[in-house]
Amino acid sequence: MNFELLFFGKKKIMALIKSVNGKTPKHGENCYFAENATVVGDVTMGDDCSVWFNAVIRGDVNSIKMGNKVNIQDGAVIHCTYQKASTTLGNNVSVGHNAMLHGCTIHDNVLVGMGAIVMDGCVVEENCLIAAGAVVLENTHIKSGSVYAGVPAKKVKELTPELFEGEVKRIANNYLMYSSWFK
Repeated sequence: MNFELLFFGKKKIMALIKSVNGKTPKHGENCYFAENATVVGDVTMGDDCSVWFNAVIRGDVNSIKMGNKVNIQDGAVIHCTYQKASTTLGNNVSVGHNAMLHGCTIHDNVLVGMGAIVMDGCVVEENCLIAAGAVVLENTHIKSGSVYAGVPAKKVKELTPELFEGEVKRIANNYLMYSSWFK
């Protein structure tokens, strides 16, 4: 169902939130959905999440679970694999513009950079950064505190406290602030 509201006499288009096979997306408090964001099926989101323009979260063939303060930026795609791999995102996860997460597990405090791809069976432990454009191949296990980059993605260094504060934490906090501008 496409939600429309009348706002001061003008039609306001809302995000496409759609049930599939009896599963309807659920979200916590203080979430933001851009007008052309799509959230479908077995999707559960925590509080303070945001789904930005042209982003798609498609829980039609398996479940997608997200913690609190997760931001899915413009054009990103979150999906899963039928009867094989669900997708789970922890708390304070930022998924960059045009990134793709598919059938993977992303733990707390992770930044997935713009255009990165994380494939089925991957596990990204807490406090990690996946660089822009990285391709994390199937079943890769990324240990806590790592920075991965390249095609295929490899560990390039440890995540320093400065990089954690200046990128991972800053971006998650900024997207919570940005979403308040649109509400």
